[in-house]
Amino acid sequence: MKNKNRIDACFEKLKAEGKKALITFVTAGDPDIETTKKLVLKKLECGADIIELGVPFSDPIAEGPTIQKASLRSLNNGTNLDQIFSIVSELRKETDAPLLLMMYINTVFKYGTEKFFTNCKASGIDGVIIPDLPFEERNEVEDLSNEYGVYNINLVAPTSHDRVKTIASQSKGFLYCVSSVGVTGTRSKFTTNFDEFFSLINSSASCPACVGFGISNPEQAKKMSQYCDGVIVGSAIVNIIAEYGKESVDKVGEFVKSLKEAM
Repeated sequence: MKNKNRIDACFEKLKAEGKKALITFVTAGDPDIETTKKLVLKKLECGADIIELGVPFSDPIAEGPTIQKASLRSLNNGTNLDQIFSIVSELRKETDAPLLLMMYINTVFKYGTEKFFTNCKASGIDGVIIPDLPFEERNEVEDLSNEYGVYNINLVAPTSHDRVKTIASQSKGFLYCVSSVGVTGTRSKFTTNFDEFFSLINSSASCPACVGFGISNPEQAKKMSQYCDGVIVGSAIVNIIAEYGKESVDKVGEFVKSLKEAM
């Protein structure tokens, strides 16, 4: 029998405990690669369940200004995929929590798809989120992601309409539910009808559903976690890193703790 993917194991444990998942994002290499490692470990220590590592990209179309700037800072440091795989291998000596890469499809193609998934498995990456890879074109990576046991995490948005059920029923790990139309970034309010959106998702989902894009404080995290299996927080954390740089580790930890306690 194959080893269970860490993402599945994590959600099973949380469900048994009656808890929701807190998934947090950090751009790898911002402010530098060593601080990234410290941030990941601090977030896990303070209550994060799953970590998304953003792979910096020169034209991140799904991102708002916060993560775009973080990507630029990281690229200016010379961060590349090999360095990120190396840091994941180091993190694996200290944690067994699920680690994911969030990235754009061009980066995968440029690196070499097979080489990419080989290194995901070797370093200990559990899943990849590729926001610019449409569900209908998932076969670009699916065979290799299956072969290497790395989940390709699907995204679904309020605008997906008729496709919601199809995508929800054919997903692994967790379904990334985009809270609202637009790019990533903190939001003061959401216009999506979440009861309607999640009733459609929950009626056909083959795996847990988590919501992201715009969740920026403990109150929002608490409210959104009532609809699904977990919440994803990115830009609000990246804002703290942008402000405090290498001194951001404890500040991020405090913020993550406040999110988890609210949920």
